[in-house]
Amino acid sequence: MGRVSKVTDFNTKLAAKITSGVATMWCAYAFAAIALISLPAALKSGDAITIVAWVAQTFLQLVLLSIIMVGQNVASVSVEQKITETHTASLGEFELAKEAREIAKQELIELKEIAKEMKQLLQDFEGNKK
Repeated sequence: MGRVSKVTDFNTKLAAKITSGVATMWCAYAFAAIALISLPAALKSGDAITIVAWVAQTFLQLVLLSIIMVGQNVASVSVEQKITETHTASLGEFELAKEAREIAKQELIELKEIAKEMKQLLQDFEGNKK
C-alpha cells in the first residue's frame, strides 16, 4: 500500500469519525453551550448588528449543523427501511409469480393430456361410426 493511499485511508476514516460525532444531538447541545458563552458579550454591546451576527453566525451555524445532520440520518434510516420493505415485498411477489407459473405449467400439461384423450375418443367414435 502506497503512502498516498495510506494518507487517503487515514483522512477517510478521520472524516467518517468526525462526521458521525458531529451528527448527534449531544454535539448540538455542546455547540449550543459553546455559542452561549459569547452571548453575554453580544448582548452587552447593545449593537443590533452584533446580536444578529451572533445569532446567525455563531448560534445557528454551530447548532443547526448538527441538527441538520441528525435529521438527515433519521431520513436516511427511514428511506433505507422503505427500500428494505419494498425489496422484501418484491421478493414475495416474485415467489408468488414463480408459483403461479409452475401451476400454469402443470395445468398446461393436464390440458394437453385431456386434449390428447379427447382426440383419441373422437377417433374411436368416428372409427365406430363407419
